[in-house]
Amino acid sequence: MKKQLLAFSILAFAASAVMAQAPDTLAKIKERGAVNLGVRDSSGLAFTLGGGKYVGFHTEMAERIVGDLSKDVGKPLTINYQVITSQNRIPLIQNGTIDFECGSTTNNKARQKDVDFAYTTYVEEVRMAVNKKSGIHSIKDLNGKTVATTTGTTSVQTLRKNERAQNIDFKTVQGKDHADSFLLLEAGRADAFVMDGSILAANIAKAKNPKDFEITGEVLSVEPIACMLPKGDAKLKKAIDDSIVRQIKDGSLAKLYDKWFTQPIPPNNVNLNMPASEGTKAAWANPNDKPMEDYGNK
Repeated sequence: MKKQLLAFSILAFAASAVMAQAPDTLAKIKERGAVNLGVRDSSGLAFTLGGGKYVGFHTEMAERIVGDLSKDVGKPLTINYQVITSQNRIPLIQNGTIDFECGSTTNNKARQKDVDFAYTTYVEEVRMAVNKKSGIHSIKDLNGKTVATTTGTTSVQTLRKNERAQNIDFKTVQGKDHADSFLLLEAGRADAFVMDGSILAANIAKAKNPKDFEITGEVLSVEPIACMLPKGDAKLKKAIDDSIVRQIKDGSLAKLYDKWFTQPIPPNNVNLNMPASEGTKAAWANPNDKPMEDYGNK
């Protein structure tokens, strides 16, 4: 009997320890009266206009999520915008510097070991941007070329997989962020920039001479993009997922998408002309947090 009681006590202690370790970000948000939101400064879904102004489809969607969180915690919440990069976004989630981020992060199985993801709100196609005069129209044309991508992104792995599959050889250079990677292409130090199509389009739109560049070639990868959250925080995930579903059902998410992808946008009032893809529409029709491996990527 004593052994049974001891075993029960050990199990109860272990369960309580697990419960104690489970994060409760909503409680922290309520206490401070603010959300520490991770944002991007040069992504296609989230970027800066300078002067501390952050905009874009995912940034504005996140602001609406914060509005719904205000109702959940029963008090108005302000937003502390924290610029993140591809390299530091996961550590900043893990150490609590940011409560969640809505930038251009791919949901994949490797990242799911460290963080959680909200429902997918954008399904991305990885392609390449080139100078129109380059003669590059397919990944096979990259043989012997120099290709730019961004440090800490899934596009690095995508490039290598395609390099092996196509039996071609090219040199890679990595920018510290998306703007830096595009600058490598714009300055002629790279022959192509491989990245999410929305990121390519946004950087072309902001280029000195946008008409010099184009997005070309086959789709190299299909990737679900979602807000990234602390691992194991079920309350926060449910609150954010509920907000996303609300925005889908009332049609505001689709309108927000059109605002940023089918209408002229700042800073140069360029229209990206990117209607929602069938993959994105499917994600809205059936909200889910499936990783990219479930999209047929090898």
